Amino acid sequence: MAPLITPEEALQLGEIEDHGEIEALVERAWRVRLERFADSTDMCSLVNAKSGGCAEDCGFCAQSRFAEADTPMHAMMNPEQVLEHALAAEAAGAHRFCMVTQGQGLSKRDFEKYLEGVRLVSKHTNLKRCASIGHISSARAAALKDAGIQRVHHNVETAASYYHEVTTTVRYEGRLRTIQAVREAGLETCVGGILNLGETRTQRVEMAFELAAIDPTSVPINLLNPRPGTKFGDRELIDPWEAVKWVAIFRLILPEALFRLCGGRVENLGELQPLAVKAGLNGVMMGNFLTTLGAEPEQDRTMFEMRGLNVARQPDNAANPRPDNRSGWLSGETPDVVGALLADPNRPGADERSGAGEERDPPRASTARELRVRLWDPSAQLRYRAKPRTPVAGWGD
Repeated sequence: MAPLITPEEALQLGEIEDHGEIEALVERAWRVRLERFADSTDMCSLVNAKSGGCAEDCGFCAQSRFAEADTPMHAMMNPEQVLEHALAAEAAGAHRFCMVTQGQGLSKRDFEKYLEGVRLVSKHTNLKRCASIGHISSARAAALKDAGIQRVHHNVETAASYYHEVTTTVRYEGRLRTIQAVREAGLETCVGGILNLGETRTQRVEMAFELAAIDPTSVPINLLNPRPGTKFGDRELIDPWEAVKWVAIFRLILPEALFRLCGGRVENLGELQPLAVKAGLNGVMMGNFLTTLGAEPEQDRTMFEMRGLNVARQPDNAANPRPDNRSGWLSGETPDVVGALLADPNRPGADERSGAGEERDPPRASTARELRVRLWDPSAQLRYRAKPRTPVAGWGD
């Protein structure tokens, strides 16, 4: 992926503090985004299919057994549970659905259960399918593809020069090997990281150019949401203008990537989320995240629609895993799948106000415009288990 700016130029832009100059940078990034992707979007939703008790020591993660935080616990979901969450994500307007598990690999039993969930989502939804299951071999990458996965997510997390501060148990080289195995299996790659882990601005630029060299299809960027009890739990939230600035810089360094904001965007950006969209985003992670709450899907869609972007899905989302100008939009008008569902008076729950044998009132105009879905909700669907303090070498130094 050929960046539009040099590392030296990126560093100069990284020093900008004036809000007016940041807005000018956002305008530049917005033009780059429109030139390459027009009005297309790529909205994702996830389910935490297996959570808690991770053996790794990633300093940002409450799921790590090394963290002092209460651990969200969730055994591997049954395939039918995964499908339930996928159907809710589809109804909420997501284009793709990512099935995520903790740790750096799955047991054979859990992997088979995971594959069956993928097959159900492939069969019963019109969603693009993404996997995030830690390190995988070439054989497992091929098995994921056969089951219906189209893209695999595996972050590098931060710059190589800062990586040792983030984790000591997951090797950076191992992440690159997994990304290569995914690519060799003919799957798309989703590779990003986290900002505000204590890295310098120089290291942010370093990570962006390392991602450009990897050339992933999709680049998810998280903004640290400090979790008490983790290594980085005492860090302050990033300044929202600083975050917007780096979204724009990353867009200029990664002009051809599908670029999205994920965890921490609500807490860190607040009212500047719409400006971050203009800074070059293709989409966001809709709904909730692995262990924290996100925004309402309607709010997420509105942020993109207010910029004139198209949040509707193509009818063959699954067949065309990347509906942007890298692979081309299909011919014809883009259907509004969610709008059609909302307008259907025969959909389940369209009018539940009348009891059996009662004369029904004429439906209100707002009734057919109301759609209630239950997205993945970590506050209600995870149980938390406290754990004793587990010292980690380097934590707190």
